Amino acid sequence: MPVTVVRFNLVAPGASPAELGARYRAALAMAAYADEHGVTTVQTEEHHGVGNNWLPSPFVFAGAVLGATRRLAVTVSAVIGPLHDPLRLAEDIAVLDLLSGGRLLTVAGIGYRREEYDRAGVDWTRRGRLQDELLETVLKAWTGEEFEYRGRTVRVTPRPASDPHPLLLVGGSSKAAARRAARLGLPFFPSAHLPELETYYKERLVEYGTQGWTMMPGAETPLLHIAEDPDRAWAEYGGHFLHEARTYASWQSGEIHSAVRSGAATVEELRAEGVYRILTPDECVAQDLDNLVLHPLAGGMPLEEGWRSLRLFAERVLPALET
Repeated sequence: MPVTVVRFNLVAPGASPAELGARYRAALAMAAYADEHGVTTVQTEEHHGVGNNWLPSPFVFAGAVLGATRRLAVTVSAVIGPLHDPLRLAEDIAVLDLLSGGRLLTVAGIGYRREEYDRAGVDWTRRGRLQDELLETVLKAWTGEEFEYRGRTVRVTPRPASDPHPLLLVGGSSKAAARRAARLGLPFFPSAHLPELETYYKERLVEYGTQGWTMMPGAETPLLHIAEDPDRAWAEYGGHFLHEARTYASWQSGEIHSAVRSGAATVEELRAEGVYRILTPDECVAQDLDNLVLHPLAGGMPLEEGWRSLRLFAERVLPALET
C-alpha cells in the first residue's frame, strides 16, 4: 500500500480575504474527509510574502488540521528554520505533539529565497549557523531540563509526549544538510531523489557514531489531480497548475534540487513534462507509485473541482489500492 498524501499550500492568486477564508475552511473539511477515508498524511509548507497568498504559517494550519482529524499525520515540509525563534518553535511543536498524540512530523530546512530572509531581518550568510543553533536548541528544549542558551539559563515547558522527542527531520539537497542531520543523529529528508546524498549521509553517521535514517522522495513524485476527463480538466484548469509551477520555478537556482521542479512555460509543456499529472482513477492506480501526492487546490483551483478530485481519489483510487 503506497503512502497517500494530500498537499495544501493554500495558493490563491488575487483572492479576497473572504475567498481565502472559504479556501482555508474547505482545506480543513478536505483533511477531515481524507482522514475518514484512510489517507495517510496531510502535507503543508512555509513561504512568506508571496503575492499569490502562499501559506506562511504552517504550524497554525497544522494545528487546525490535527484538531479536525484523528488518524492521519501532518507533515510540515518544510519549516524554514533560521526564520524562527528556537525556543518558541520548540514550544509550538511540543504543544502540537501533545494535542495530536504525536501525529506531527516536521522537516526543518533553510530555504532558498533570500528575500524571505531580508523580509525577516535575518542574515542570509548566517543561515547554516542559525540552523545548527535552532536544531540543537529544540532538542535540548524538549528534555524539559535547564540549559544554556545565548548566555542565559532557560527551560522550556511543557515537555512533548513523543519519546525521545517529536519527529524532526533535517531537509535539504546539500552535503551540509546531510552532515548536519548525521551530526545530530536526526533523520534526513533529501528534497529530491538523490541516492548519492543518502549514501553520503550514511557515511557521516558512521563518522559521527550516530544513528539515523532517510525519508527520500521516489524517483517519480508527481503532483496528482484526479478527473473523469483529463483532457477537459487540463483545458479548464491547467492554468492553475502552470501558475504554481512557474512560481516555484522562479525561486529555484541551478544548485537547488527539488522533487517538484518544472521548466514548462505553457500548459501543453507542463502536461507533457509529467511533474503535474491529471489522471483518471484507473490511470492513477496503474501509475504504481510508492507515494501518491494529491494536490486538490493547486494554484487556486476552484473549490468544487478540488472536491471532485479528492472524492474520486478517496472513493475510486484508495479502494483499488487495497485489493
